[in-house]
Amino acid sequence: MLGAKILAVTNQLCRLNRKMGDVSANMITAEMLREACETVRCSPMDVIKTPLIPWCQTTLPPHTSCNIHIKMENMQRTGSFKIRGVANQFGRRLKGDHFVTMSSGNYGKAFAFACKHYGFKGKVVMLENAPISRSELIKSLGVEVERVPTTQLMDVVNRCVQEDGMTFLHSIDDPDLIAGHSSLAFEILDVVPYPDVVVVCCGGGGLLSGVAAAIKLSGCKDTKIYGVEPEGACTMYKSFIEKKPVGMDAKSIALGLAPPFAGTLAYQLCQRYVEKIVLVSDEEIKSAVSTLYKAGLVVEPSGTAAFTAIINDKIPDIHQKNVVVILSGGNIGKDELNNFPD
Repeated sequence: MLGAKILAVTNQLCRLNRKMGDVSANMITAEMLREACETVRCSPMDVIKTPLIPWCQTTLPPHTSCNIHIKMENMQRTGSFKIRGVANQFGRRLKGDHFVTMSSGNYGKAFAFACKHYGFKGKVVMLENAPISRSELIKSLGVEVERVPTTQLMDVVNRCVQEDGMTFLHSIDDPDLIAGHSSLAFEILDVVPYPDVVVVCCGGGGLLSGVAAAIKLSGCKDTKIYGVEPEGACTMYKSFIEKKPVGMDAKSIALGLAPPFAGTLAYQLCQRYVEKIVLVSDEEIKSAVSTLYKAGLVVEPSGTAAFTAIINDKIPDIHQKNVVVILSGGNIGKDELNNFPD
C-alpha cells in the first residue's frame, strides 16, 4: 500500500510539472537519444567519457568463461552515472531558478553540482535512512536537504511545488533524464559495437531503460540486456510480473537501488527492450563490494549490482560471449566501508 501510494502521487506530480502522462516509450527515438548524447558530451559540467576496461586487464579474480568489459562509472564526475541525466535535464530546459528533487544520494549530488554550476537554488528531499555523509555532501554544494520518512516524501515535494513555487525534476522517470543516461550506452558501442550481453543495475529503471533503448535502437537487435535489482528492493522485477509499474516498501543495503516505485516511462522502455530482471541478495552485494575493493576499485553497493550478478552466475548463457558490465557509482564513505567484510 505504501509503495502504491507513493507511485500514484509521483505520477500526479510528474503530470503537473512535465506532462509526463503524455510521454510513452514510442516517443523515445534513436534521434532523441543521439541528440541527448551530444548534449551530455558538450555539457559545461564536463561529463567524463569513462573507461571501458577488459576484465582481464584488472586484478579481479579471473573470469574465463566469457569476454567481459567493465564500464567504470564509479570514476564519473560526482561519483556516478547520474550526472549524465542531470546534464541533459539542465541542458535542455533552464526554466525557473529554484528546483526540487527527491534522492537518497547520487542523483541529489549530481543535481546539487548542477545547481551550483548554473547558480540556481535547489532542494533535495531525502529519505531519513540515507547516510548522513551523503546529505552533508549535498549541503556543502549549497543545496538545501530535508530528510523525511518514506510516508512523507511526496507530501514534502508537493508542498515545495504547490506552495513555494519550485520546479520539480524527477530523479527517475523523466524523458530528458533517461535520454541523458543513454549516453553511457553510446560510449559502450564505440568500443564494443555489437555486445552479446549488457548487464545494468536497476533501481527505478532510469539507467537501465536509457541504456537498453539506446542499444536496441542503434541496431543491436540480438543483444540481450539484463537488469539487476536487490531482492529486498525489486520494484522492476515485480512490475514485470504484474505487467505494470508497481511500488513496494523497498529495503536494501544498496540504497540507490531502493526507491519505493518503478518509473512509469522506465517500465515501458524496460518491458520493450530488457530481456529479464535478475535478483541478488544483500549478502552477495556486500561480498562484491569487498571483491572490487581488494582489486583497487571503490564501488558503492548500488554500483556493484551488475557485477554481483556476474560473479554469482545469475546471468544465463554468457559462455564465450562478449559481455559488458556497468559499475554505476563509487560514492561510499570510509564509515560505510567499515561495514563490509575484509
